[in-house]
Amino acid sequence: MQPNHTPSPEPTRAKRHPLLDKRRLLAWLGGAVAVFLSLSVLFAIYLLVVVIPRLPPLDALTDYQPKAPLRVYTADHVLIGEFGIERRQAVDLDEIPQTMKNAVLAIEDARFYEHGGVDFIGMMRALLADILHTDAVQGASTITMQVARNFFLSNEKSWGRKLVEVLLAYRIEATLNKNQILEAYMNQIYLGQRAYGFAAAANVYFGKELKDITLAQAAMLAGLPKAPSANNPIVNPKRAKIRQAHILKRMRDLHYIDATQYETALREELQLKSASNQFSMHAEHAAEMVRQYMYEQYQDEIYTQGFNVVTTLRSVDQMAAYRAMRKGIMDYEQRHGYRGPEAYIKLPAKAEAREQAIVEALQKEPDEELIRAVVLSAQPKKVQAELLNGDLITLEGDDLRFASLALSTGTPEAKRIKAGAIIRVIRKKNGRWAITQMPQVEGALVSLTPQNGAIRALVGGFDFGRNKFNRVTQAWRQPGSSFKPFIYSAALDKKIGPATIINDAPLYFPSGPGRDAWEPKDDDQPEGLMTLRTALEKSKNLVSIRILNYIGLQYARDFITSKFGFEESKLPPYLPLALGAGSATPLQMASAYAVFANGGYRVVPHLITKITTANGEELPSPPPLIAGQDAPRVLEERNAWMMTQLLQSVAQNGTGAGTNVLKRADLAGKTGTTNQARDGWFTGFQHNLVAVVWIGYDQPKSLGTREYGARLALPIWVDYMGRALRNEPQYQAPMPASIVLFDGEFYYNNVTPGVGFVKKIELDLEHINVSELPTEVEASEGGEPSAEDRPPALPAAADSIERNQILDLFK
Repeated sequence: MQPNHTPSPEPTRAKRHPLLDKRRLLAWLGGAVAVFLSLSVLFAIYLLVVVIPRLPPLDALTDYQPKAPLRVYTADHVLIGEFGIERRQAVDLDEIPQTMKNAVLAIEDARFYEHGGVDFIGMMRALLADILHTDAVQGASTITMQVARNFFLSNEKSWGRKLVEVLLAYRIEATLNKNQILEAYMNQIYLGQRAYGFAAAANVYFGKELKDITLAQAAMLAGLPKAPSANNPIVNPKRAKIRQAHILKRMRDLHYIDATQYETALREELQLKSASNQFSMHAEHAAEMVRQYMYEQYQDEIYTQGFNVVTTLRSVDQMAAYRAMRKGIMDYEQRHGYRGPEAYIKLPAKAEAREQAIVEALQKEPDEELIRAVVLSAQPKKVQAELLNGDLITLEGDDLRFASLALSTGTPEAKRIKAGAIIRVIRKKNGRWAITQMPQVEGALVSLTPQNGAIRALVGGFDFGRNKFNRVTQAWRQPGSSFKPFIYSAALDKKIGPATIINDAPLYFPSGPGRDAWEPKDDDQPEGLMTLRTALEKSKNLVSIRILNYIGLQYARDFITSKFGFEESKLPPYLPLALGAGSATPLQMASAYAVFANGGYRVVPHLITKITTANGEELPSPPPLIAGQDAPRVLEERNAWMMTQLLQSVAQNGTGAGTNVLKRADLAGKTGTTNQARDGWFTGFQHNLVAVVWIGYDQPKSLGTREYGARLALPIWVDYMGRALRNEPQYQAPMPASIVLFDGEFYYNNVTPGVGFVKKIELDLEHINVSELPTEVEASEGGEPSAEDRPPALPAAADSIERNQILDLFK
């Protein structure tokens, strides 16, 4: 039988008086309040004694002086260059379209005009979104707080910095009104691509003034402050588009736009500026020349003090020159076949990694026309590829014709188009894409006004982004037959004229001490006796050698250097000088031909017309020399007139007859092709415009057995001049009184048949000066330059351009 256990009774608790519990609660609360008040007092003392006295003054905001870059403009005020750590273009708030302001407010601070600098409602919403791991429609920082951070603080994330930011926000709100704060924000905020402020960003991303942007573009720009790199539409178009759509939806929800505007903006195709050109036109080589000159004068100040430089370039001419050069070089590429893909990448199996690999590959070496693409699949008659913006394109039929051999299974792996290949594609007029390639050949085009030397267009190469080398001012190349007019000009002052007879017959100079035998040749067969006019029209080498020998090599060199400004050290003291075996830059050739065009005056090529400071003060600059006023006369009027008449004959009836498509009788010019077709030239002019085109490889090599100046450079010249002279009336200079017309040909009035005129030139080999014959190195009809005349190794940066060559343009 189990014992009976009776539970012990619980001890009796004494009942507390309700009043006692309330007293203890009140005591606890009182203590908490006391502690809180004590801490608050201490915090207030800390703020008053430590933090607030150390707050930075608001001078940087109230007396806002942004770092303004050097800006370079054409004569008609089109921006072509901007140099500075920061791209800025400060504008007043009333110049910013309401659409742009609404887009910013919608995503950054919808309650901007309601709070006092710190939006506690926004903070709570952002905190809640963070706890729930959802995306907040806007962040916790107000626009005022962002202004405080951007002007005065670092991007360090800490409670201390946040406290200072809040205090500064209140101080800003007490000092400036809301519109002033918003204006400062929209001019200061960083938006990627070195652009600060929305006005600069509108130009950088869309090539537009801020007042001209669309709703879709405004929403795209408004997405940049949060993450300028990640939301950059040039670098990451997919993410930027997602951000843009989010902002448009926010604007619709806030009733800033209606449903129709929302849908229209979503569908709008944004025309972004290419990363290869951040301006509305290509004039990078000219802009860089200005930068170098300005740096020589003002050093690092040019990057922050807001200098503005107006150049002599005309936007219409510059655009025409750029398009003509690009087309001519691409036409050459089409004639010489496809070289194969630029590179290959491995395509990962996972979609995300695959997209990342494609984006990284396509961001390199951008070009606005020759677009990079990664091949996803390739068959002989069909290629699928992806562009940087994520678009998938299919190429078939004629789209593949240029690269058809690279799709053949028999093509070596290193040149075959296959999955992972990086190719270039170009948009055709019918909207389809076709395979093309980045050219290796280079070119230069420069034009100037012969009356004052003002440079109207300058293209220093195919792509400045790929290669900063300025071939207009730096490429010392053999001018070939385009140099012959200077020999002929010298001959006119030796009583030779267009009617002088010269024998186009073979020449042979036997070997001797220190030299090999030299047998100069023409591209065509010798044709016997002909006039000087015909010889120039047909660019006869053998005739030119006979003329130079007759007038004397040293006389010719002295004449050419003193009249046309060539460097004597670049003119070899050998008879091949008659064939253009010296060295010159395209700009020198343009300056020299200007002497013919303007009637015999030496003008100095120049690129700058006005320099002003940020506050509009104009800085002094030397005025140009003007033909007929203060430019020195270096050539008799009759010589310049007769040479112009002879070169017009070349342009109409000779090697330059391709100019006849322009249907103008006032064009003059001369083709030039050097030995083994290493250089192709056309140098020509109309009374008011001289233009020079050169085509070649930077490291000289043959352009091809069927490539001549008339096929390489002349079409580019015609394309450019056709646009540049579109509204220019035809001009024929009146015949000087010192010229007479006799029996259908022109003569100096004191040098006529029977009165000192040289009727015929013979070449007596017994009277050849042996020292004027070329050695083995110089024996070429415009052949490969000597080592000192070859272009230098291509510079890695524009700063390596030779300083004196640039400065000479501005003297």
